[in-house]
Amino acid sequence: MKDQFYAYIQELQDTITSRLEAVDGKAKFQEDLWKRAEGGGGRTRVIENGNIFEKGGVNISKVFGELPEALRKQFGVESGDFFACGLSLVLHPKNPFIPTVHANWRYFEMYNSSGDIVTQWFGGGQDLTPYYLFDEDAIHFHAVCKEACDKHHPDFHPKFKETCDNYFWNAHRDEARGVGGLFFDYLKKTDEFSMQDRYDFVTEVGNSFLNSYVPIVEKRRGVEYTQTHKDWQEVRRGRYVEFNLVHDRGTLFGLKTNGRIESILMSLPPVVQWKYNHHPEEGSQEAKLLEVLAKPKNWV
Repeated sequence: MKDQFYAYIQELQDTITSRLEAVDGKAKFQEDLWKRAEGGGGRTRVIENGNIFEKGGVNISKVFGELPEALRKQFGVESGDFFACGLSLVLHPKNPFIPTVHANWRYFEMYNSSGDIVTQWFGGGQDLTPYYLFDEDAIHFHAVCKEACDKHHPDFHPKFKETCDNYFWNAHRDEARGVGGLFFDYLKKTDEFSMQDRYDFVTEVGNSFLNSYVPIVEKRRGVEYTQTHKDWQEVRRGRYVEFNLVHDRGTLFGLKTNGRIESILMSLPPVVQWKYNHHPEEGSQEAKLLEVLAKPKNWV
């Protein structure tokens, strides 16, 4: 399974970066290959200063070896080896009317002293973070997520949508990071689902990503904006940074497993503002966004 999934994310990285370069029309992804001293490595691809994308990354990695102490405590084991691989992406557009998007799909195995697999699971998802809210964009994004889920089980979309709303919640701000999408973790073998079933579902979602996001980019790329719009985008980007550094499991996992810092932190936007006690004007487009972020909404 680990070989099957790693081959998949290598191909998916190629597909996504090629399409995004075509959409941007100017910038190209810079590739870095890196190795982890304890075992494994990755292929980081970053795009910057494009026509569309101010900064973004589409990264793959596979890491393995002895389970770090922090994870031994988390899993309640005294020792063990692990393998983890995944694709993670974040795109921060230049135009404030195009939302930021994040996605990742990953696989994990843990072994006993004999090298036998003692647990294995998939995780991942995708979510949308607009700065100016267009209902039809949120509806489109969620509709694509729902279509991918419904091909595998009718309960998947409502369950993983709710999990996403709960996960991407900035508790210290008491607001959502964005308008959600899908989030799932610890998808293991059960009486109902084999690991191949889990693989088929996760790759279905991965394959749907470009269709969930690129049409929104194409629709909003020509919308004119002012410095006021840009300032609001950068203030909201600050909330994005706060979530990633305080709450995000992927960031914390990378830091605890001696991952590559540049790859882990590529999710952070290039220009951010923190304004003291900032509140948008009542009745404004900016205030409308905050109303939606105060309580998760069912879009489809």
